[in-house]
Amino acid sequence: MTVKTGWEGRFYEDFHVGDEYRHPLGRTVTQQDNIWFTLLTQNVAAVHFDAHYAAKTEFARPLVNSCLTISLVTGQSVIDVSYNVFANLGWDEVRLPKPVFEGDTIYSRSKVLDTRESKSHANVGVVTVKTEGFNQDGGVVCTFKRTLLVYKRAGAPNRAPPVPGTPF
Repeated sequence: MTVKTGWEGRFYEDFHVGDEYRHPLGRTVTQQDNIWFTLLTQNVAAVHFDAHYAAKTEFARPLVNSCLTISLVTGQSVIDVSYNVFANLGWDEVRLPKPVFEGDTIYSRSKVLDTRESKSHANVGVVTVKTEGFNQDGGVVCTFKRTLLVYKRAGAPNRAPPVPGTPF
């Protein structure tokens, strides 16, 4: 039997300035997603969970919590950007140019802006990307720059699962 390894994500050495990653998974935001996230984060803005109130606004319907939009777009990027993250250092220049509504499907992509060696950790490098989230119509709903520490291939922890019948 031949054992084939699955996707191991990008390591620091795999990032090159100018590379663009079109993240593979879209996600339709439901009413329940919006309400649960809003309640979980104790956001009391009625425009996110009170349809009667939201109907009286210029949007005429509930808005998806902006922090959910940011979290979703960040999460979509993990498969390509931070699967091998050591730590997030920050999100900068966060913009939400267009509202997201319940029923919208969000997609995202990231472009590598900068890479450099870490000054404090020999086993990681610093990567900066610009990530964009957009809806089913191609409208940009979220942008940000994200800086993170990414493991170098030789310095990453072993994530291989244990094989039954063998010692750990």
